[in-house]
Amino acid sequence: MKKEIITGLTKSFEESAYRKGDVDYWLARELQELLEYSEWRNFALVIEKAKKACENSKQNVSDHFVDVNKKVEIGSGSEREVDDLMLTRYACYLIAQNGDPRKEIIAFAQSYFAIQTRKQELIEERMQLVERINAREKLVETETELSKNIYEKGVDNLGFARIRSKGDYALFRGNTTIQMKKKLNIPQKRPLADFLPTITIKAKDLATEITNFNVKEKDMNGECSITNEHVKNNKDVRGLLAKSGIKPENLPPEEDINKLQRRVKSENKKVLAEERKII
Repeated sequence: MKKEIITGLTKSFEESAYRKGDVDYWLARELQELLEYSEWRNFALVIEKAKKACENSKQNVSDHFVDVNKKVEIGSGSEREVDDLMLTRYACYLIAQNGDPRKEIIAFAQSYFAIQTRKQELIEERMQLVERINAREKLVETETELSKNIYEKGVDNLGFARIRSKGDYALFRGNTTIQMKKKLNIPQKRPLADFLPTITIKAKDLATEITNFNVKEKDMNGECSITNEHVKNNKDVRGLLAKSGIKPENLPPEEDINKLQRRVKSENKKVLAEERKII
């Protein structure tokens, strides 16, 4: 298939899409025409096969194939209602997969929706990665602020390290920072938080934010009182997690945050490259 044909078909498929909230969808009657099915009953058979494939993949069929009605002209200005379907990208992909692959337009649709579906997956994966990166950067900012605040309260860098370590001891239920590194096979010279899951990073950040707030609000001074405050806050946050059945010390480690940042940058370049290929 020539590039200009692919470009034209891509434009047709994109322009046929609708949007509801943050979800793109197509109408089955319009997709029927795009895929060059002359009769609805034949296309309806393909849709049923696609629904079965959706069910077999453990997906909720009603999330991807939504029954609707639409009015169509039947001549002399009169209209009648016909059955139609709102189809997600995934639904369209399954329909294309169950179409006749000998038809060039079906072969195009299979590739088109496969790429678009994968792109959506990449976006979702990237958002999860970025969320963890942002959480880690936020924790660095919060801990830096606490370090500055308590330095003015008579606590040096070694004192801050001890306070943070005892906070970890409370959050991880008796596991010190060093013990957690050994448990998760983390290099001793690397920060523990660089390998923690997002939920744990955010838990540490919340406890530190509360410590920051109370150190200033209550005008706390000295390592002892600030340590007690930080330990209490980490215990409280741990208790909150426990209500949802989350035990921070039992969660598996995540990918090194430094590698993650490099991968996100690399995936950005790949997505852009794929976009150029599609166009």
